[in-house]
Amino acid sequence: MNFINLNGKITERSLAGLPIDNGAFRYGCGLFETMLVMGGTIQLRELHWERLFDGLRQLYFEVPKLLNPSWLENEVIRTVQKNQGEQLCRVRLQMFAAGGGLYGLESKSPGFVIECFPLEPEAVQINENGLHVGVAEGLNKSPDSLSQLKSCNALIYAIAARQAKAQKWNDALICNTHGNIIESTIANIFWIKNGEVFTPPLSEGCVAGVMRRYIRTKIPVTEKKLLLIDILGADEVFLTNAVKRIKWVRSFGDVVYGAGKSISLYNSIFG
Repeated sequence: MNFINLNGKITERSLAGLPIDNGAFRYGCGLFETMLVMGGTIQLRELHWERLFDGLRQLYFEVPKLLNPSWLENEVIRTVQKNQGEQLCRVRLQMFAAGGGLYGLESKSPGFVIECFPLEPEAVQINENGLHVGVAEGLNKSPDSLSQLKSCNALIYAIAARQAKAQKWNDALICNTHGNIIESTIANIFWIKNGEVFTPPLSEGCVAGVMRRYIRTKIPVTEKKLLLIDILGADEVFLTNAVKRIKWVRSFGDVVYGAGKSISLYNSIFG
């Protein structure tokens, strides 16, 4: 998919460019949404827009009236259509500090870029083979006022993903500064014990995931700190994000999990 949308202008990816004082490049100052488009529609779009614009306000961006959810959604769909991805694709919408001045504070109006990526149907289905995961070492995320944001400052996730690749894991789990497990490199985490579904509270430092929020409207979920002893003793573990939906975890170290309730949950919501 060779076309991107940069500040409302669709152009070939190879011809696009940003100034070197771009705030996301220099300081990680920005947000992004990763969205699933199916049948020409952004899935869970209201939740995406609510999270994005809440985050922009938290980062002190001054958003022009034109740049509202309705207009931005039209730009996303226009870009998807240009790339002929209406049936199924992944969209990455990044909002960034335009740059200028120290920490990009000269301009408070955000810029944006929209990218599209192809998806195979299997990506949005429940996985036949469970994931193998481990805990990233030497990386601890602070549970502060910014930790819930899907921020462009993603170094901890990038390094954790490299650790996962080196260890031949499918994903790496991230701990907070208290040593509790809070999420993976690309997903929120849930676990099941005696039929009850749990997930860490946002106060632990995990990203406020769109799929996490959606699932909590569908089934009862108890928020609880995820200690190592809890994941070792869980009956099932699954990961969620807006594109891959629900993916069940087969193993964590030497611990092997079942998948019955995770698969049933997927089928009841998306089947």
